[in-house]
Amino acid sequence: MILLDGKKVSANVKAEVAKEVKELNEKGASVCLAVVIVGEDPASKIYVRNKKRACEECGIKSLEYALPENTSQEELLSLINKLNSDKEVNGILVQMPLPKHLSEKAVIDAISPLKDVDAFTDANVGKIMIGSYNFLPCTPAGVMELLKSENIDIEGKNCVVIGRSNIVGKPMSMLLLHKNATVTICHSRTRDIASICRNADLIVAAVGRKHFLTADMVKEGAIIIDVGINRDENGKVCGDVDFENVKEKASYITPVPGGVGPMTISVLMKNTLKAAALQRDTEI
Repeated sequence: MILLDGKKVSANVKAEVAKEVKELNEKGASVCLAVVIVGEDPASKIYVRNKKRACEECGIKSLEYALPENTSQEELLSLINKLNSDKEVNGILVQMPLPKHLSEKAVIDAISPLKDVDAFTDANVGKIMIGSYNFLPCTPAGVMELLKSENIDIEGKNCVVIGRSNIVGKPMSMLLLHKNATVTICHSRTRDIASICRNADLIVAAVGRKHFLTADMVKEGAIIIDVGINRDENGKVCGDVDFENVKEKASYITPVPGGVGPMTISVLMKNTLKAAALQRDTEI
């Protein structure tokens, strides 16, 4: 069993980004990411802090807009419009989830596709579908970087994605398909998920339920990617995979924490750098 070390691969990606950002700086251009957070969600605050730290490591300027819980839809959209037209800002990220009274769809729709470093806007999602994209969603793209780091070829392999979210499940299946894998998407209405998983060469677990994928659902030598972040009965961070038992059967497996999580943030840095490069050639 080989552990897919997200911390190590992420550090390599960030080092490459830092090098390119430095080169841009030397040409008199800067790279800037604006992060918007609404309310006091503790997990969101940790994510924003981690993103800020990654920006510092890569030499990317970060702007944080921490808005109160009672911020109105109009106020939030007004801020996004301002950031869209600010030529110094290359990427815009609105931390999800938003408070219940705000429309996530309206907020995502308001972000300029050229600054949509999460790749959530309709325009960018459509480009991912047809395989002609500028940005990829950070978590699925992070998974692909991990596979690439170990030269894992998925062409012709049976791949199962558990979960159909717009953020992970659906785009993950598209990226695997672009690499000529045969992809099955399982979800809450799928019958007999266990038997489908047993035929998989690669499983991406993105269901949000602790230890959902157990050893009896995995065939010998399968590649296991755990996207889940949950807490066990002791409050310890764990994934969607029963790691201790599944690792005995897997050829490759990601740990939680330290697997896909660090990759998500390093891809965000890559996307922000790419946005800056695209905007230098395009009128915003």
